[in-house]
Amino acid sequence: MPHLLVHGGAPLRGRITPSSNKNAVLPILCATLLTTEPVTLRGVPDITDVRKILALFRSLGSRIDGELASGTLTLCHAGARFDAEHDHLPEEMRSSIMLVPPLLARFGEARIENDVQGCTLGVREIDPHIDVFSGFGATVSRLPGRIRVNAASGLKAFDHWPDYASVTTTENFVMCAALASGSATLTNAASEPHVQEFCRFMTAMGARIEGIGTSRLTIDGVEQLSGVDFSFVEDFHEVVTFLALSAITGGDIQVKNGAPEFFPLIDRTFAKFGIHIEHADGWSRARFDKLKVVEPFTPNILPKIEAAPWPYLPVDLLPIFIALGVKAEGNMLFWNKVYDGALGWTSELGKFGAHAFQSDPHRVVIFGGKPLTPAEVDSPYIIRVAIALLMIASSIPGSSRILNATPIRRAHPRFVENLASLGARIEWQNEDD
Repeated sequence: MPHLLVHGGAPLRGRITPSSNKNAVLPILCATLLTTEPVTLRGVPDITDVRKILALFRSLGSRIDGELASGTLTLCHAGARFDAEHDHLPEEMRSSIMLVPPLLARFGEARIENDVQGCTLGVREIDPHIDVFSGFGATVSRLPGRIRVNAASGLKAFDHWPDYASVTTTENFVMCAALASGSATLTNAASEPHVQEFCRFMTAMGARIEGIGTSRLTIDGVEQLSGVDFSFVEDFHEVVTFLALSAITGGDIQVKNGAPEFFPLIDRTFAKFGIHIEHADGWSRARFDKLKVVEPFTPNILPKIEAAPWPYLPVDLLPIFIALGVKAEGNMLFWNKVYDGALGWTSELGKFGAHAFQSDPHRVVIFGGKPLTPAEVDSPYIIRVAIALLMIASSIPGSSRILNATPIRRAHPRFVENLASLGARIEWQNEDD
């Protein structure tokens, strides 16, 4: 697996335009199967998961015009065909499960491979998705190595209240409901920015959705969806990443950001380290004098950052702020309220000389501001953990190596090249292994 060699210690400076959000792009790509009319997408990132979905579309007979290098693709699924016995969905990619609703709507059947886990964030059950498919009238059967889903009689709307606000479950519900007969309501829906972007795409195709941005969605089924020309916005995860890289390296990066309305809580989280985020004229910038944990007004309590489903701070961003906590003077509690065991990687921080104490599967305390030295660290298969380790390495003079850093490519196209344009000295190694 490719590694990253990082020559750290240089402040990163310049302007950067982030890529689109993987978590919006992938469900939207899947949803294009819901129509037989051409769909044009602008700002499609060249990442591994996108390539896997496009390869599947081609194998089904879909027409894809354009190149990922330009970021603009036109997809037409009028000639697509699907056979659940022979056509396999992409494996080792969590978003494969979002191909099931459009396959059910178009062809009346779908399959799920056993390995649809994605990042190693602990056990990620598929039961909530099975509940959705079954609720819309599909029959789910477990077969050797796969799960077969059949909806030959069509999808019928129902009301659902899941245990928790799952992003992919919400998106699967919306896709099932869009062409189902009747009106469907989802209570406890996810409302993350990428879910809102996905819902805006669906409405542009003609879906009738009420409650976008809230925890309750009502979808009135329609007979058909139409083609659309749609442009993605910048990935707020990547905006945060570049702002954090600016701060941790002592640099000055201006980041294009077309949706600052999603940033008030993120800005407050940066402020806990003495970092002030400015948003002006479509760009964002981090201002700071010294990275230092701001003590709470209430005495004798440990400052903390809690991450949970939106509108909490997103759990995907927690590693980014843990990296800042390592560099900042002071102590901070980080609390992942979603995934079991997703903080086990913090033991790698000790190789840099950082002090991290994991109190349980969901919480870790970072005792920041310790002297740091270059190191070779091993990244788990979690996108923003690899980036967090890269951030710390970038802040330390000398050469560090991030082993197994390839998850970065699942979400961020040309990430290393973008960092190089800002003054970073970083390169991929073992590309042929």
